[in-house]
Amino acid sequence: QVQLVESGGGLVQSGGSLRLSCAASGSISIIYVMGWYRQAPGKQRESVTTISIDGSTNYADSVKGRFTISRDNAKNTVYLQMNSLKPEDTAVYYCTARVRTGPGERAYWGQGTQVTVSS
Repeated sequence: QVQLVESGGGLVQSGGSLRLSCAASGSISIIYVMGWYRQAPGKQRESVTTISIDGSTNYADSVKGRFTISRDNAKNTVYLQMNSLKPEDTAVYYCTARVRTGPGERAYWGQGTQVTVSS
């Protein structure tokens, strides 16, 4: 079993910054992809950004130039640096990881951390 634990959410004013962290633990052989999704009230969960084991990244157009994802493979941890935050970034942010454990491979999700940006 694999657990993902997020931290770093909170309340920030528009234009401010926050840094989210997500640490994976458990029976991990390889973490292929790590990433962040978010879900705002009344909206579907959407992909924010992902990072592969080789360091290649993808970003949603809405966060390009403002958010930066990084990972520490030795610590099985992914980070999300969020700058120039806007009220529309308010959401619950979920960490996800595609993990190989023994012979199996699947996606795991964290419990989510609230990010609130006030105008």
